[in-house]
Amino acid sequence: MATAQSASAAEVKVLTAGAFKQVVLAVVPEFEKSGHKVVVDNDTVGGLTKRIEGGEAFDVAVLTPAAIDELVRKGKIADGSKTPLARVGVGVMVKAGAPAPDISTVEAFKRALLNAKSVAYIDPASGGSSGIYVDKLLDRLGVAAEIKPKAKLKQGGYVADLIKSGEAEFGIHQISEIVPVKEVTLVGPLPAEIQNYTTYAAGISANAKERDAAKALIAVFSGPVAAAVFREKGMDKP
Repeated sequence: MATAQSASAAEVKVLTAGAFKQVVLAVVPEFEKSGHKVVVDNDTVGGLTKRIEGGEAFDVAVLTPAAIDELVRKGKIADGSKTPLARVGVGVMVKAGAPAPDISTVEAFKRALLNAKSVAYIDPASGGSSGIYVDKLLDRLGVAAEIKPKAKLKQGGYVADLIKSGEAEFGIHQISEIVPVKEVTLVGPLPAEIQNYTTYAAGISANAKERDAAKALIAVFSGPVAAAVFREKGMDKP
């Protein structure tokens, strides 16, 4: 925070993907005590990548490391600015009060999928990392033909919205996107053999207007205040 306080007050625009939005929103008030202002915009990794490639102005982007690397290669994110922040696994949810299915093994998870009346996850076409993984996982488990006709796809945001509204019975999303929603219950993480972690990293725009403030904000994202939020949100260090 000392770095942030030493800089003149600035407005920092942050483009953040998926599950990391909750961390950004939780940490920003602490950062803003320095006098800086943060503007947060959220989208899928794919959506933000396209926007940045299209020339959208920003100061800090929080994406997957691979997306950051690609944008560095294209001259959109400053070389050397990539900072690994956190990772999060994929979990299963049901509506609060509903019976929790057994997902303790891969075979149990498959049975739970097949027994569910409807299954919700992020639409892979939207570029969301968890949706892309789930789509491939269904093929890998040999249940895609049975699940896709009853799939309820979310274009972005919380898959939990479809569970709490009753539109879907069984939801799959990143754990940090499940934990904050009181109307749903986290059944647990995917079995270890099929677990998938999404890692988030920050990068500074190659054309950042507020480079010093952006560096200070990333320092907060990778510091002790954020580490406490990671634990609360079901994330850990990569």
